[in-house]
Amino acid sequence: MDTTILVTGATGRVGGQVVRQLADTGAQVRALARDPARVTGAEPVAGDLTRPETLGPALSDVDAAFLVFPSVAGDRAAAALVDALTAAVPHVVYLSAHGVPDVPDPEAAADGTILGSHSYVEGLLAAAPGTATLLRASGFAANTLGWAPQIRAGDVLRWFHPDARRALVHEADLAAVAVRCLLGDVPAGGRHHVTGPQQLSQVEQLAAIGAALGRPLRFEALAPDDAVRELSDEFPPGLAEAIVAGQGAFVETPEAMTREVEALTGRPARTFAEWARDHAADFR
Repeated sequence: MDTTILVTGATGRVGGQVVRQLADTGAQVRALARDPARVTGAEPVAGDLTRPETLGPALSDVDAAFLVFPSVAGDRAAAALVDALTAAVPHVVYLSAHGVPDVPDPEAAADGTILGSHSYVEGLLAAAPGTATLLRASGFAANTLGWAPQIRAGDVLRWFHPDARRALVHEADLAAVAVRCLLGDVPAGGRHHVTGPQQLSQVEQLAAIGAALGRPLRFEALAPDDAVRELSDEFPPGLAEAIVAGQGAFVETPEAMTREVEALTGRPARTFAEWARDHAADFR
């Protein structure tokens, strides 16, 4: 196969899966990383998405690109990045998020939120040459790795909104959908809402992790205001509030669930229990 595909975020969870799954197809895979020494299984190339002027070698003779954008942190460079990327690559598969408007405003500016960042990049891609396929993902199962320090230290998780129900998606399923899109097995230019196969509360997610570890875990609910204070040490101003409020919204209205993974790959999406077993070592 003569197709050359660029994968950004190639050392991350989703991008790393895309690299590994593409390598099995015979495609020529070029993996972009700030530290190319960390790349395995593909042609490594150095570059930084927040410095588009570094991307020249990565973009040469590429047929399609998988874009994982550093949301919020990279917003100032987004316009220059999209200009450079779409000038060189005819098809971009962008890992976005569910909740972005179906018709993004190309004139809108980033507003400092994760959804705002995705909407901004989608708008830039819509106004650019070439074709963009949008993977609007639900919450990542891997986000629960934020619980790992507490679980390694004991059997109690202090967290917020225990009854928030989400359809968390395994990174391997996101990658499988991306690979189909990058190889042209799925018509280019679509918008795909990609989720896991179940709506589980955070208490149920924690129980699945406990089952994978072979020990019971207990959820201790934090009040939302206390959660914001604790998260504010980790996230920029305003983002902690948005995270806590976003989870709270899933208490009354569970995160939507689709069968897009099965429709596009021909196999059912992996359950959260499968993800927990795959990542049990991360919680030990």
